[in-house]
Amino acid sequence: MTTSDFRQYAHQLVDWMADYLENIEQYPVKPNVQPGDILRQLPAKPPTVGENFQQIFTDFQQIILPGMTHWQHPGFMAYFPANSSPPSVLAEMLTATMAAQCMIWQTSPAAAELEERVMQWLAQSCGLPAEWHGVIQDTASTATLCAILTARENYDIAQLCRINQKGFSGQPVFRVYCSSETHSSIEKAVRIAGIGSENLIKVATDKNFAMQPQALAEKIAQDRAAGYLPLCVVATIGTTSSMAIDPIEAIGNICKENQVWLHVDAAYAGTALLLPEYRYMAAGLPLADSYVFNPHKWMLTNFDCTAYYVKDKAALLRTFEIMPEYLKTPLDKIVNNYRDWGIPLGRRFRALKLWFVLRSYGLEGIQAILRHHMALAKQFEQWLLTDGRFEIMAPVNLNLVCFSLKPAPGDTPESINQKNSDLMAAINQTGRYFLTHTKLNGRYTIRAVFGQVNVEERHVAGLWELICSLL
Repeated sequence: MTTSDFRQYAHQLVDWMADYLENIEQYPVKPNVQPGDILRQLPAKPPTVGENFQQIFTDFQQIILPGMTHWQHPGFMAYFPANSSPPSVLAEMLTATMAAQCMIWQTSPAAAELEERVMQWLAQSCGLPAEWHGVIQDTASTATLCAILTARENYDIAQLCRINQKGFSGQPVFRVYCSSETHSSIEKAVRIAGIGSENLIKVATDKNFAMQPQALAEKIAQDRAAGYLPLCVVATIGTTSSMAIDPIEAIGNICKENQVWLHVDAAYAGTALLLPEYRYMAAGLPLADSYVFNPHKWMLTNFDCTAYYVKDKAALLRTFEIMPEYLKTPLDKIVNNYRDWGIPLGRRFRALKLWFVLRSYGLEGIQAILRHHMALAKQFEQWLLTDGRFEIMAPVNLNLVCFSLKPAPGDTPESINQKNSDLMAAINQTGRYFLTHTKLNGRYTIRAVFGQVNVEERHVAGLWELICSLL
């Protein structure tokens, strides 16, 4: 493809992209396809000669697009949003065009220094401790793994309990603690770190699905008495199922007393700390050793972009720094080489899209969108409560509403769960909305998340009207 061809097709694609954003509501949120439908339309063998780009783009529109779930559709109210915005998309285009490998300062000085600055901006904007150090990771799963590995490698350094150097031979058994509502990525990280799923201790939650500090303290004491080494506690601001908020200050004090690493997972809800009125959720956060939230979830920034902060930068570097001769530079002691701040050597220029978003919307613009989403959730909650046929299954802390049909006389636990499952399936079948579920206290619970950048009250009202029409 020549640069003149590239220019022609790039203009064509940008026009299509703008049309897509303008007309996204014309698509069903979730495609009506079966496993294998797309695969059968793709040749079994790769092409031996190059194909015309116009044909490739046509196939994208006719084969790929009909099989896509449209995450930016205002009727997408499933899981949690993976936000995007026009400024972020434009930044991604520039990032792809430059195709820079931003592993160390020398390979792209502007990328390293912009990352340092936007992470400082985020910390200031969210009221995070000024002494923390930030780095952009790909996902919260990776950031959590970094936290647990750092906790593992820096456990009681005086005893040289360094798994990176010595391996696990003869080492005592570590324990990691989280609530029963914590994200599955915690268990995955514990497995990868070699600690083992059996040593991930689930702590009981209260009626609002938040971790009980007293139960945590008891678990730690029991493990110490049994000869285990309590290593790390993962507390959550905004659990996946119900948006529960763990009491960070109480948990942090327990961790401090026991010299246990505290990692705080605020992957989704952390964006709400941009609002001063929601910073109560993070009371006690200075007690944490590491912290993560995802601008790519609720902050208008394309996936992937995870903000990871640590109190002790040296501990992070001790865990991940390897210095082969071919990567050494004369400036290593005075710059941030972010390849040493996480798992991958290679790094994308993720800071650019975050910079574009922050400058395009400003804090006031982002705050207005967040407050709008929360107001929509409260409105939807009120409709459910006023109707009388539904139960709110968890506190509506931010913009997630967990609800369920109330059991009717004669309903069994199985039958009421089936009724709620059938209701959600009927909603999704329309193609206008996409919701997902969880189970809270054994009850099938429908989740509605109001977090799309362009969602309006009419979309929420449309969901309510649809639900009423299906009952």
